[in-house]
Amino acid sequence: MENLNAIRVFAKVAETRSFTDAAKHLGLTSSAVSKAITRLEQELGVRLLHRTTRSVGLTNDGASFFERCQQILTDVDDAENALNRSRAAPHGRLRLHMPVGFGRRVIVPALSGFMERYPDLVLDAELSDRMIDLAYEGIDVAVQIGEPADARLIARHLCHLRFVACASPDYLARHGAPATPEDLDRHHCLAYVMMHTGRYREWQFLKDGKAFAKTVSGRLNINNAESLLEAATAGLGVAMISNFIAADALRDGRLRPVLTDYVAQGPRVSAVYLPGKNLSPKVRAFVDFLRDLISGDPHWDDAGEPGARLLKPGRAPAGPDTPRAE
Repeated sequence: MENLNAIRVFAKVAETRSFTDAAKHLGLTSSAVSKAITRLEQELGVRLLHRTTRSVGLTNDGASFFERCQQILTDVDDAENALNRSRAAPHGRLRLHMPVGFGRRVIVPALSGFMERYPDLVLDAELSDRMIDLAYEGIDVAVQIGEPADARLIARHLCHLRFVACASPDYLARHGAPATPEDLDRHHCLAYVMMHTGRYREWQFLKDGKAFAKTVSGRLNINNAESLLEAATAGLGVAMISNFIAADALRDGRLRPVLTDYVAQGPRVSAVYLPGKNLSPKVRAFVDFLRDLISGDPHWDDAGEPGARLLKPGRAPAGPDTPRAE
């Protein structure tokens, strides 16, 4: 093989499943990309891609070769980063993924300081709640809520969330406040529905050191946390909303917490990235930024009425990178 360019071209086509998109990323023409792939297949003596007028897919040989190519390119990048680490500031393109609500409410508003500190970085940030494959999609850092599904990833613990049962003052004046989770059966409840499964997210509670869950739903169930907030503030019922989304409404009185004797610690929030011998400066810089931003006492966690039992998310102590069990 003449050089690494053929591998880079093939890897980009495999990532994007498109000659046109790969050409745009690489600054080449579609014709040049197609010719490079054809020459590579001829050199290797195997077909790497299935081509149709509408799509490009990997053959079995292509999928195996793509996995090896990713490792080769990662090793090359690691070698370059190792040489430049002592003198290079974070630079280049940083591809990020984060959940919609957490990204909008917590991370994006704080990015101005990070970008001012690292003017040579370009951030491509996707905000969505879909499942992702960091290696396949070329994502550098993802913020994930819950346990990372892939044990191969490095997961840096940032905090734990807490979900707050709450309702508007108008709703509570009309229907009263539930005193126990069982009382929810007599209330209008607003549930988070997971459309891909048709199931409702369970409401987690803790009492006398014992955790338990309750499946709650009502006449209005929504698959978006911001919309649940709007429905609750409009007086449509009781909702269980993550603390960083509900914080402002709790502070200004549009919502009031209920069932404060049953608050349970919620899922962990982690910054995840692919393992490597040498962590690139841009990934390290962003992970450090997240750890500084989301401290052991996040600003959103002090919301609620005085005396409400609020669990404070914990922060992992600084230390070497470890796998997901950090």
